Amino acid sequence: MTATLLLATVAWAQEMKVEFMTPSIVHVVKGEPTKSLVVIAKPEQVEVTQKGNTWKSSELTVKLEPETETLVFMTNKGKVLLKEKGISMVRKNENEFEVSQSFFLDKDEAIYGLGTIQNGKMNRRGETKRMEQSNLEDFQNVLQSIKGWGIYWENYSPTLFKDNAEGMSFTSEAGQGVDYYFMYGGSADGVIAQMRHLTGDVPMFPLWTYGFWQSKERYKTAAETESIVDQYRALQVPLDGIIQDWQYWGSNYLWNAMDFLSEDFVNGPQMIKNVHAKHAHFMISIWASFGPQTQQYRELAEKDLLLPFETWPQSGLSHIWPPRKDYPSGVKVYDAFSPEARAIYWNHLKRLYDYGTDAWWMDSTDPDFFNPRESDYAHPVYGGTWRSQRNAFPLETVRGIYQAQRKDDRGKRVFIMTRSSYAGQQHYGSNMWSGDVNSSWDMLRKQVPAGLSYSLTGNPNFNTDIGGFFCNAYNTLGPASAPRNPQYQELYVRWMQYGLFCPVFRSHGADAPREIWQFGKKGEPVYDAIEKQIRLRYRLLPYLYSIAWQVTSNNDSYMRPLFADFAQDKTVWNVNDEFMFGHSILAAPIVNPQYTEEKIIRTDAMTGWDRNELTVESGHLKVDWAAPQTAVKYLPKGAKWYDFWTNMQYKGGQRVTLETTFDRVPMFVRAGSILPLGPEMQYVGEKAWDNLELRIYPGADGSFMLYEDEGDNYNYEKGAYSVIQFSWNENTRTLTISDRQGTYPGMLENRQFTVVLPDGKQQVVRYDGKKQTILF
Repeated sequence: MTATLLLATVAWAQEMKVEFMTPSIVHVVKGEPTKSLVVIAKPEQVEVTQKGNTWKSSELTVKLEPETETLVFMTNKGKVLLKEKGISMVRKNENEFEVSQSFFLDKDEAIYGLGTIQNGKMNRRGETKRMEQSNLEDFQNVLQSIKGWGIYWENYSPTLFKDNAEGMSFTSEAGQGVDYYFMYGGSADGVIAQMRHLTGDVPMFPLWTYGFWQSKERYKTAAETESIVDQYRALQVPLDGIIQDWQYWGSNYLWNAMDFLSEDFVNGPQMIKNVHAKHAHFMISIWASFGPQTQQYRELAEKDLLLPFETWPQSGLSHIWPPRKDYPSGVKVYDAFSPEARAIYWNHLKRLYDYGTDAWWMDSTDPDFFNPRESDYAHPVYGGTWRSQRNAFPLETVRGIYQAQRKDDRGKRVFIMTRSSYAGQQHYGSNMWSGDVNSSWDMLRKQVPAGLSYSLTGNPNFNTDIGGFFCNAYNTLGPASAPRNPQYQELYVRWMQYGLFCPVFRSHGADAPREIWQFGKKGEPVYDAIEKQIRLRYRLLPYLYSIAWQVTSNNDSYMRPLFADFAQDKTVWNVNDEFMFGHSILAAPIVNPQYTEEKIIRTDAMTGWDRNELTVESGHLKVDWAAPQTAVKYLPKGAKWYDFWTNMQYKGGQRVTLETTFDRVPMFVRAGSILPLGPEMQYVGEKAWDNLELRIYPGADGSFMLYEDEGDNYNYEKGAYSVIQFSWNENTRTLTISDRQGTYPGMLENRQFTVVLPDGKQQVVRYDGKKQTILF
């Protein structure tokens, strides 16, 4: 039978169609399908057998209940995965319906994903959420269950997700029908793999992007930006990326001109060359909107490719706060859904590319949408209305840059950091940060589940502003004094320790600078703690870059909720302060203060104004940062665990009380792991990986694949890379290093590995690419 099945013309007079995209992915359409901006996969020729109202592939069974005209999704052994409940289509205007589909869930069934919801929760049961892209929360419409199924809801309009005693439902404000994909992967990884099959794989980022990034809002001259790199080099603290935030273009009337028009940046192109000469890379802020005096604005306006709603900045006077709206900026968002508009965007952005810019900071890709009016939502855009296309805006503006740069390939992999994301965006060279989060322990705690929830939608690349964006509440000793406030120092160090395990490791924020020297000097505990995290990040690069390859080639994830590896341990289903970093390291960051009192802050992400509910004037407080503290962490059942710092071994399935210190993040290594550690270095590429330390953690069989390539360019897509497989046999206590597979320009032909066991035993192994077995 073919993969496409016309099941019925149901009572509500809409055609229902089920299409097996693969044996384990089913596309369901009731009414007219959404013209997809997301799904790029084509239906496979799937063998489907029919028996009455039941259709079965090799992986999945779909049954139509004729009485209710609803679908039931089952395994081929008859286990019910998900049942539809009901459908609703309410006409809103001549061209659009409000469309809704509800489902039945099991009573204790945990569900995850949807996007970066900033409420501190992992499990979405019992939630009601209107999903519309914003500064702090972004949505991908991808949900998955602990039972191993997932749904991608294919509608780009603002959508209400609801789960209560009546059932789970998606209700979208504009559509021509119900359109969704049911995926059965059997596990969290399996659902992610299905989603990437539909929407595209994850291209590799350059190796240097996994180093340390420094930024702030904002460096105000080209000389200041360059001096930050100089100071890091002088202090010998590792750094790979420097970021230039907004207003290098001049006034708000020249907003996002994509050129160094400010008199403080007249030598911007030379600055980029100088940054490169210092072995660092340059990222620059660009936006989805343009000021009325820019060339882009005029060109887009002539073609009616600007949107009429209110956006940031609201005033043309950049130096006055709050904004003077009697001097309106006139800034307008462009129609990113239009191929012509995207081409205009790139034609102007190419100036910065020609100057040597390495990476793009795409701000306000939500985009900022203030004081919305019904006429704004009804405004036509390419392919529909602003309402019907709304949530896919970040996907389209990011895709435009990725595809244009790939066509103008100059040996650089595309690296985009963006404030917003939609389903499928992982395929277009982008990493999303979680918006202008405030500097509070509450917000730090929320970043952990937000990042994991995002990863579960198939988008693996996530990061946050280390230390939070708005830190004004900590400026108790005067303007920009937060880095000398012990309350903020503790928060910043713990946030650094969380950021250590994010794909991008980046310090950024407003109200006070965040460079390491702002927190003290070498030999002082806060400075030393920050430096320790940065140095550890560089040692972890061989492990992290090998994870990156698994993300690209095997649909893996960097940040993994504990249930992804330990679903049988129900204790981990709702754990929101620990996660796996790859498959070997359990990250358990400290997300509560231990040395100072918590400052409770509520911040408006649009204004940055802080309201302190607990005022502790701790700027003069003396803190004993050397004092040991304790923390309780859970170790999942089904594995043995080693403390990374002490090598103490623990059984899984228990809570352990750890003695913690200010400069160490709690982290554990799973028994059976092989962990490669690189040399300390000032920047990626400074030192060859010719003597990696291989830490073996006995207690189970295990393996690890070390991945290497040129570090940039897309030659890996043509097979220019190498892998080395390491395998540990617990019974024979032997380490086998496989024959090296593959080659690439500049590959190390000969090297050595220093193999280290937890008891201190070690062996140096000289390796020329041929298989070796080492007995311990």
